[in-house]
Amino acid sequence: MIDKPNGLTSPKAQNIANEVRRRIVERVWRQGDRIPDEADLAIEFDAARATVNKALQLLADEGLLDRRRRAGTRVAVDPVRKATFTISIVREQVEQAGKAYSYRVVAQRPSPVPADIAERLGLQKGEVLIHMRAIHYGDGQPFQLEDRWINPRATPGLENADFRQLNANEWLVRNAPYLRAELAFSAENANRRDARLLQTRPGQALLILHRTTWNNLGPITTVRVAYQPGHFVGTENSQART
Repeated sequence: MIDKPNGLTSPKAQNIANEVRRRIVERVWRQGDRIPDEADLAIEFDAARATVNKALQLLADEGLLDRRRRAGTRVAVDPVRKATFTISIVREQVEQAGKAYSYRVVAQRPSPVPADIAERLGLQKGEVLIHMRAIHYGDGQPFQLEDRWINPRATPGLENADFRQLNANEWLVRNAPYLRAELAFSAENANRRDARLLQTRPGQALLILHRTTWNNLGPITTVRVAYQPGHFVGTENSQART
């Protein structure tokens, strides 16, 4: 399990940070928006400016806020990518490899969550989430396959997202900043579906990543990523790239 750092000890500062974080997660304040000045927030929260400053600095350390002297404080653009643990945008990975990126949604529908996924997310079996499968391509060749469940109750704005135009990986990175993550790598033999979509043979050894993220509203998404045979993934630590 990976949690973003929390170095505050003052309950008042922590409460302020939690409320500001909630407004960012629920998109009351959107990426690029300038938030109220410290003096205004101090009045709103009935706190000293120093306490507000500590709360905002915590969120800046998490990557949710961009603080610049004389320019004020703004909600960070692509906030999760500035945090200690980062999730890369697959399109950028493909393009950085010098390949043309494309993407295809194989299936997308509201579905009752099965028992194993519900347990991973901490939800009740049968709760309805968005289930989708999609393939990312580089120069027309499969790059990776994702099987993803998305919780609409933790992703404000999801109802307006068109994942046939902007892939779910990129939309979530830009619109659903997370506070906690779990991930695990494993090796699996390709089943018939994996083999067909990745254009490889059944039984081929594949590198698999399971990743789950949460915010204040609950679990955001859990995804199984199957990589094209031969794909290299660096260790996901302070500079995780997948």
